Amino acid sequence: MDQRISKLDLKTSLSALSDLFLPRACVVCGEHLLPCERHICMECLADLPLTHFETLSRNPMADRLNAALPDELRYVYASALFFYSPYAGYDKITKALKYRRNFAAGRYFARMLGDKLASSPLYSDVDVVVPVPLHWMRWWSRGYNQASVIASEVARCLKTPCSSGMLRRVRRTASQTSLSASARINNVSSAFRVVGYKANPAIRNFGQDECRPAFRHILLVDDVFTTGATTAACIMALRAALGPDIRISLATLAVVER
Repeated sequence: MDQRISKLDLKTSLSALSDLFLPRACVVCGEHLLPCERHICMECLADLPLTHFETLSRNPMADRLNAALPDELRYVYASALFFYSPYAGYDKITKALKYRRNFAAGRYFARMLGDKLASSPLYSDVDVVVPVPLHWMRWWSRGYNQASVIASEVARCLKTPCSSGMLRRVRRTASQTSLSASARINNVSSAFRVVGYKANPAIRNFGQDECRPAFRHILLVDDVFTTGATTAACIMALRAALGPDIRISLATLAVVER
């Protein structure tokens, strides 16, 4: 028997059979996938513009985020899996999850991000993962929060809880896509609030009127990092509610280069 055939596992064999009737396509280039490929072809995967920011305590993404924060809240670690590259088609990875409900591809790349964070000492002590929330009206119209899909997979890789209810967007904001950096900051100012944290199992009570968080390092998760305005607003809300001793970091699938 041909060794190439004998080495095929059941999952790959079933994938090959399925491709005969419903061919799968690379999320980046659109070419048909081989049975051994998942969501992205080997050529596009080899050229995936990885940031390697998970290995760097200071990097351009983290510097951009910290520039949007008050001095007393710095320095926040930040990492992204890859650079958001529309000209090479890699922007289609985040768009497939956000606009086309491709949850399988979103989870696949979220696991790639989570595995990299899990191997980094900068994120080894993360004890709760929190997705950047959508306003309920936007969630209702879309039916899901893409940040929660990513956060759930990252939390599994880090072997830590994912808390989708800790942070809430209490004010509906305009889309950030076409806004300037200063307009983005004004747009999301006071848009987030920590809710129900006293009843959260991650909170330990120390007396009738005093609470202290049982966690020490929060990892915020979103799909794409642009200017840092949204994340900065989330960080300020978390610090205001939980105090200055909480460490907060950020992870996203993609980061827009500047």
